[in-house]
Amino acid sequence: MGTRGSKLALRQSEQVAAELRTCFPAWEIALVRIRTRGDTFADASFLQMEGKGLFVKEIEEALLAGKIDLAVHSMKDLPTELPSGLCLGAITFRQDPRDCLLSRDGFDLEELPEGAVIGTSSLRRQAQLQHFRPDLRIQPLRGNLDTRIRKLTSEGLNAIILAAAGVHRLGMEDLITQYIPPEICLPAAGQGSLGVELRKEGQELREAISILHHEESAYSVMAERAFLRSLGGGCQIPIGALGQVEGDYLHLWGMISDPEGKRLIREDVSGPGVEAERLGEELAARIWPQAQEILQGERIEGIREEDGGKG
Repeated sequence: MGTRGSKLALRQSEQVAAELRTCFPAWEIALVRIRTRGDTFADASFLQMEGKGLFVKEIEEALLAGKIDLAVHSMKDLPTELPSGLCLGAITFRQDPRDCLLSRDGFDLEELPEGAVIGTSSLRRQAQLQHFRPDLRIQPLRGNLDTRIRKLTSEGLNAIILAAAGVHRLGMEDLITQYIPPEICLPAAGQGSLGVELRKEGQELREAISILHHEESAYSVMAERAFLRSLGGGCQIPIGALGQVEGDYLHLWGMISDPEGKRLIREDVSGPGVEAERLGEELAARIWPQAQEILQGERIEGIREEDGGKG
């Protein structure tokens, strides 16, 4: 099983491996750490790096070469178009998809002092936070999740924004000051869910891996990714999405904004969960007429998002 080498990536891959060992006691599963380009240039801004799949490409190359049989990714890191020959065998049960605030002094977003410095390298988060509170100052923050948590104090920040699921998976939820409501900050498409990728040719393995698939989570994630894919969103454009399943129905919210959060557009759609991808495309079509000025023709498929991974 291929995985990135960060503490969080390993934790997530180990959790998936443990589930598979429970289901298939005869399996021998070894984790293979693979360094991606996003890991190699851990201190560079995402806007300075070009190309798709900064945190998955090398892992997918190992899959295609037969060096590994499975790969575990954070769904928000995975490009919406997979390489020929690869497929998703499962989208796992989704943990909390929201962003969360870790505040040095215990303040939530409303209580932070005027001009407070917030650490994040996500344009999506930056745009929505500054739309909500234009006085906030954003400071670029890179590194693995545990590294960014340490920087909260070492770099004199008032607060940092992270994916709640990653904080929970590292067992550090006691550090969370506030779960940011989606009404203020929609998450990245796929945030909180893991995907298990493998070669299409391995039919027997694909059938076995499907035991990890969680249908409700998959509906939400598929709708969000269809929305993102239809808009052609890349790393230069803040785009967020959140799908929620209630019974047989899926409600999907989406947003697009300029990087400064001065012009932010939100729309939503609802429909049967089995039509998840169509709903994502419908939401993109609804937003598109208002979003053209923001997109300025940049219908590109860029890197998946800020956290460099996982969760």
